[in-house]
Amino acid sequence: MTFHLGYGTNGFANHRLDDALDIIAGLGCTSVALTLDHHHLDPFADDLPARVAHVAAKLDKLGLRCVVETGARFLLDPLRKHHPTLVSEAQEVRVDFLIRAARIAAELNADCVSFWSGIRPADVPVQEAWRRMRSGVAAVLEGAEPLGVTLGLEPEPGMAVQHLTQALRLREELGAPSLLGITLDVGHCVAVEPDDAATCVRRAGALLVNVQLDDMRPGVHEHLEFGEGELDLKGTLAALVAVGYVGVAAVELPRHSHAAPDVARRAMEALTEAMPEEAAGPRHPWLADAQRAVRRDPDVVGRLFPAVGRRIGRGLARPDDPQGLVHGSVDDAARAELLGALATVLDATTLSARLLALYRHGDDAEKRGVLRGLALVGDRAVPAGLEIVRDALRTNDVRLVAAALGPFAADHLDDHGWRHGVLKCLFTGVPLAAVAGLDRRVDDELLRMVADYAAERTAAGRDVPADAARLLGRGE
Repeated sequence: MTFHLGYGTNGFANHRLDDALDIIAGLGCTSVALTLDHHHLDPFADDLPARVAHVAAKLDKLGLRCVVETGARFLLDPLRKHHPTLVSEAQEVRVDFLIRAARIAAELNADCVSFWSGIRPADVPVQEAWRRMRSGVAAVLEGAEPLGVTLGLEPEPGMAVQHLTQALRLREELGAPSLLGITLDVGHCVAVEPDDAATCVRRAGALLVNVQLDDMRPGVHEHLEFGEGELDLKGTLAALVAVGYVGVAAVELPRHSHAAPDVARRAMEALTEAMPEEAAGPRHPWLADAQRAVRRDPDVVGRLFPAVGRRIGRGLARPDDPQGLVHGSVDDAARAELLGALATVLDATTLSARLLALYRHGDDAEKRGVLRGLALVGDRAVPAGLEIVRDALRTNDVRLVAAALGPFAADHLDDHGWRHGVLKCLFTGVPLAAVAGLDRRVDDELLRMVADYAAERTAAGRDVPADAARLLGRGE
């Protein structure tokens, strides 16, 4: 249970939208990145409500999750590509368009509205462009908030916000609003970022609300088919799995519409071949319906959360993990995805309260689901998440302990608590493979504690666990 592979309709510019959606779904995609344009759901059409209703029904029939993209080239100005932008003098035109897009996204039950900053005009100082960008995003957030629609800011080569660090900085300057996340084009990472795409994925982490997939070469902003550039596709997909991303990951090839069906087929074949083993497997239709229901009405999660085991099953996620301590069970993963859906529609305070209630009143399986779902909630509920993790580490249930030391704990648990959590794994027989971020967080103090533990066992005539020996560098 992981992210949803899809394709962008801007790569089907020569197709009717219905035909494009049929082809995309027919390739096995479970999502689509829908670019609003004059030929694909024109946001300025006189009959827009009817068109939106039609597309919503089509997406539901095909089982396609979606994001709304706003990068149409000449939608707002027939003479100037992508004009006006959020850093233009006529910024209000772009703001109006993005708010229109948010209304459409709400009707489509889309994950987010994706957008970028625009190119800074040559006669506009950098500081003024940044001020315009900040005020424009604030205005769009104000319009999107009553709708509960998430926005995904995309760093774009050559634009005012072209690096991930700039997008993260802007978010912080705006007060880290819960409805503002990150759209990451992995090809852009190859083209202009100092780090590779996998590192950028890990840095964005829980703030990722939309991912665009394509290949590129360093220094060149040209969308290429997989294998034609220098993207580490396998490593990038593995990073998405590792951070617990469960949103849309759609191929972005806007200049390949002349051969769209063949290009899309090749892209999906490449993605299927590169997909990590833990991301494989068909998607359960009940879970897809449950996620849509939660995004429409967050209150239903209280009814759906206990039902997951009955509807999805309780089998192990991986046959090579016989106790489910490393990878959990299929119902763990499904509950985590429900929390991921919940996090897209609730503010931080309400989300924290809901997480605590689900954990406190749930059985052991439901508690594990909350713990594994914290990776998908990330920075949005840190105090509540830490309370839940610390409670689980106080128990003697090895499956709760294992689930507690996932990516959320690796990123947020204090050094003292994390070290003792690792030591508890050694005490209780939880494999250290269950501990996320171990290589990154291991330090001299942890090694000292493990060495003392190993010495005590040796003095008592007991075997030293293999994980402890390996951690100390004494194992095979």
